Amino acid sequence: MANKVFCPKLLKNLGFHVRRLNSAPSPLSAVPPLNFTGDFNAVPNLVEPAPQINTTLHHHHDHLHHNTNNIINFDDVKELFYGVPTMKLIRSSMTLQMAAIDPMVDLGMWIMNSKLMEMPVFREVMLGFVKNTFYEHFCAGKDLTEVRRTVTNLSDSGLKAMLDYGVEHATDNESCEQSTAAFIQTIESTKSLPESSASFVVAKITAICTPRLLKRMSDLLRWEQTDPSFNLPWKQESLPLFAESSPVYHTSSKPEPLTVEEERDLQLAHERLGKICEKCLEHEVPLLIDAEDTTIQPAIDYFAYSAAIKYHKDDQPLIFGTIQAYLKDAKERMVIAKKAAEKMGVPMGFKLVRGAYMCSEKELASTLGFKSPIHDSIEQTHACFNSCAEFMIEEIANGSGAVVLATHNIESGKLAATKAIDLGIKNERQNLQFAQLYGMADGLSFGLRNAGFQVSKYLPFGPVEQIMHYLMRRAEENRGMLSTSAFDRQLMRKELSRRLEVATS
Repeated sequence: MANKVFCPKLLKNLGFHVRRLNSAPSPLSAVPPLNFTGDFNAVPNLVEPAPQINTTLHHHHDHLHHNTNNIINFDDVKELFYGVPTMKLIRSSMTLQMAAIDPMVDLGMWIMNSKLMEMPVFREVMLGFVKNTFYEHFCAGKDLTEVRRTVTNLSDSGLKAMLDYGVEHATDNESCEQSTAAFIQTIESTKSLPESSASFVVAKITAICTPRLLKRMSDLLRWEQTDPSFNLPWKQESLPLFAESSPVYHTSSKPEPLTVEEERDLQLAHERLGKICEKCLEHEVPLLIDAEDTTIQPAIDYFAYSAAIKYHKDDQPLIFGTIQAYLKDAKERMVIAKKAAEKMGVPMGFKLVRGAYMCSEKELASTLGFKSPIHDSIEQTHACFNSCAEFMIEEIANGSGAVVLATHNIESGKLAATKAIDLGIKNERQNLQFAQLYGMADGLSFGLRNAGFQVSKYLPFGPVEQIMHYLMRRAEENRGMLSTSAFDRQLMRKELSRRLEVATS
């Protein structure tokens, strides 16, 4: 039944239902790539380069040795998509095309949230459709057996994998233990994968420590920031969590200390993270810790930084925390943490993304009578991301630091690649990496791969029902980030036409 969606007539007419590459971008809010949810009204069009960061570049780098347009070659689609089977190209092109049809996405999201999904037969049909379209495109599989096939295919095409088991918010200690066991099983699975094919295992602190406790910890950490004499007896050694510009409006009054039960739960959470870190050390795979909203992010950074101090191998970081560049304090906070880690002799890695919780952040700040912690425009967010990337690349060139640049933005990829090549660190594969979501921005992924950089795909996996919300965000995101999606479809169509011409000549 699901296959009827791909009838030739529909495919032939898909172009009439979507905007062209150089048309106006969608004003709809979205959840952009790699934890970035932006509802910015102006999404950069690939025909016009996004704002560059010349104002943040040092003068002696103004004469870049390389034209950014020449670093990543999108013209040779044969080279770009080498190793990608034709059927995968066709399926990818059709899925992205479907996700770009606004009425189809609106209808799908309405259905998924409606009472129709409570009808067993209807639910089975819809889940079957989702599994054979969006799920197969954006997810690595329902279990580690299917993930192994996906990772092997990625490895064959020169890309690495970030393994992300699709579990997020725990509700009690029992669910925390179950999540910990799942993360450990994921880490152990890397030994059966092709050598060096898994670049990271991804963990969410909200899965091993309840969000309620994380909120309590964050309130206490914020109060300590405003009143240094405030004592937190449970606090372990960490890196700085705040900058002078960091928002603390979430905590308006002095919070009560953690109860005995809460301190016990916190200790259990530390032990869970410790087990995960030890397993990562054993299997020699780094741990990437995802970010959340600012309500609980201080506690998440605290877990990441305290673990980084305890667990690392020689001068290589085991823990990579996440910095969200759409936050106004992002660069200041990252620089402070990075410098503190360097002073302590602690190798600390960072994953740099644009952001993930725009609507909720703006709403909370407005409700409390404060300005949003989010940059006022997409251009400022781009500039912050590029400036943070430049800082980390320069740190790596000076022999310190490690960063994953998680971006779907073509211009940001070009700028970072140019900077790395100019500083001679293109082959620092352990310290400088790029990443994109599985099923998105493939053109950028393959282009960076061909330019000689290590590139990973963020691979969520788990049962369809378990990661349904992730899939709905990807569908919404695909139309919100129209320019990147359209550019990928354009490249895929060009390569498919070339292969058809070769086959029929």
